Amino acid sequence: MIAVPANRIDVLKTYKLFIGGAFPRSESGRVYSIKDSKGNHLANPSLASRKDLRDAVVAARGAFAGWSAATAYNRGQILYRMAELLEGRSAQLVAELMALEGSTKKLATDQVKESVDLLVWYAGWSDKISTIAGSTNPVSGPYYNFSTPEPIGVVAIFADAKPSLLNFVGAVAGVCVSGNTAVVIAAEPFPLPAITFAEIMATSDLPAGVINVLTGSSSELAPWTASHMDIDAIDASGLTPKQLKEAQIAGAANLKRIRVHTDAKTPERILNYMETKTVWHPIGI
Repeated sequence: MIAVPANRIDVLKTYKLFIGGAFPRSESGRVYSIKDSKGNHLANPSLASRKDLRDAVVAARGAFAGWSAATAYNRGQILYRMAELLEGRSAQLVAELMALEGSTKKLATDQVKESVDLLVWYAGWSDKISTIAGSTNPVSGPYYNFSTPEPIGVVAIFADAKPSLLNFVGAVAGVCVSGNTAVVIAAEPFPLPAITFAEIMATSDLPAGVINVLTGSSSELAPWTASHMDIDAIDASGLTPKQLKEAQIAGAANLKRIRVHTDAKTPERILNYMETKTVWHPIGI
């Protein structure tokens, strides 16, 4: 058995971005300091730049065709697999939540358990949302008329703050279970659970680029996100009222859909990022 030196230096974790299934540092090389609930230095996550945002959107757009064409059953299975892996990383996430949010061990443990259950809940919606939101419409004439919801495209998510893991999971699962792809800007003061969850996604059979995670300043990234012409919608739950108003003005240029949510567990987080497609088909004789 090898003896461990008394003056051993800990190997600290490097928190990187998650873009296109890989873990790059910010192209700018910048980082920012995260402190724990007692004001002590905890980590230096990457400070994402405008270029990082563009790279994440390119990855999300590239993954959209394959992810939206996957069967609803397959998407649900992948979300369920994330829940399994999240359960296995619960001890690490409990420790991060206790340090970041100042939670008791019980509250942090409960948040992780709720996040696991939330993933399973959204996974269950994958093959049911079309039935709930779709319809066969009555028409006068020899036609069938069907309406069905379809994913809107690339959605940018500004994750809300505490409870940071639960808010992150609810936003990501609600957007992506229907076939959308996402670029997520983690809550600026609480980004560590998002990056740890990115490590879960990287090993969960989720195709590269479906979910991309950036850490950094919401105030810096929000204007570029709102004006980006290849982002179809924004979950603005983590933006301040001033940032939200500015995003709504900038997003009007390409009719960007912008929504704010207060509940992590609701079918509206799925339906708000879908569009209804109606098809007419003649009745055969």
